[in-house]
Amino acid sequence: MQSFAPPYLYIATAQIFDAELEARVDLHRQRRGGDWQTLEAPFDLPQALRQAQQPVLVDCLSMWLSNLLLDERDLGDETADLCAALEQAKGPIVLVSNEVGLGGISANALQRRFADALGLLNQRVAGMSERVVLVAAGLPLTLKG
Repeated sequence: MQSFAPPYLYIATAQIFDAELEARVDLHRQRRGGDWQTLEAPFDLPQALRQAQQPVLVDCLSMWLSNLLLDERDLGDETADLCAALEQAKGPIVLVSNEVGLGGISANALQRRFADALGLLNQRVAGMSERVVLVAAGLPLTLKG
C-alpha cells in the first residue's frame, strides 16, 4: 500500500445546528491533529473534490445527501456530479457513509426516501471504488478489493 505525506484534507459535510453536534465536531478536530486541513462542504462536495490536491477523507456522504434532500436538490444530478468528480480525482479519496438499509422500513416517508437515495448513492460509489469496507461493531469487513 502506498503511503502519502501530509497535509491531508478532511472534507466535512455536516452542518452544525446545535451545541451537541458542535461538541462532536470539536472532538473530531482535536483527534485529527495538525496533519489535517479541514474544508467544510455541506453542499458542494463535488467541487471540493475537484479542487483537492492531496489525499482526502470525506466525512460523510450520508450527511451530504441529507443536506441535499432537505434543500430539495435533484439527488440524481448531484450524485452524477459527485461520481464525475470522483473519476477526475487527482489523489486518493476515502469516503465515509452510513448503511441505513440494514434495519426495518421506516413509517416516515422522508426517512424512506433518504434510505432509498443513500442506498443508490452507496451502490454507485461502491461500484466505481477500488476498495469497499463495511465496518460493523468496530470490525472491518472487506466487501471489495
